[in-house]
Amino acid sequence: MKTRKSSLVAACLIAGLVFSPVAGFAQATTTFSGQAVALRASAVGLALALSDTGPLPASGGNLKTSLVGVNVLGLVSAEVLGAATSGSGTSSQSQASVANVSLLGGLVAADLVKSNSSATCSSGQAAVSGNAELVGLVVAGQPVVALNPNLAISLPGGISVIVNEQTSSSGGNAGAMTVNALHVTGPSIDIVVSSAHSDITCA
Repeated sequence: MKTRKSSLVAACLIAGLVFSPVAGFAQATTTFSGQAVALRASAVGLALALSDTGPLPASGGNLKTSLVGVNVLGLVSAEVLGAATSGSGTSSQSQASVANVSLLGGLVAADLVKSNSSATCSSGQAAVSGNAELVGLVVAGQPVVALNPNLAISLPGGISVIVNEQTSSSGGNAGAMTVNALHVTGPSIDIVVSSAHSDITCA
């Protein structure tokens, strides 16, 4: 009788541990998302995505890609394209950069175009940030210095140039940030140079 009672007590203890919320394995974990693309361009009959990391897995990790150069006559030429995205711990971050960029036959050009984005967790709350760096930017023959995000420039022929284009969202435990260092659109044309996206959902 004593042995049977001891076995019953042991079984109850084991069951309590297995089903206890404290000992459960279904605990919330921080999840990540991100993607970086050095150059994305579309025109009539053409679509390019160069130095594209692809999407970061929800579990995080590191993705990186690079390309020596590209030249599509009349549309875009660029050198040293690179992109990277990563997620671990309490942060997700992405970077993209392109050197010696010329778009639409030199209508828009720059020596260096870079973007950075990040999303982080602190005490279960999400925060985001991002920035762009453009060196030697010239639009329609005029030097441009972009100090603030989302500088919009309209050009003849329906061409629009947005410098340091930023979109973000954050609230509670989730946040996302996208930075397109240079975004040029026009009739049947859409070109993004150095795009960095990061988002995070905090545990």
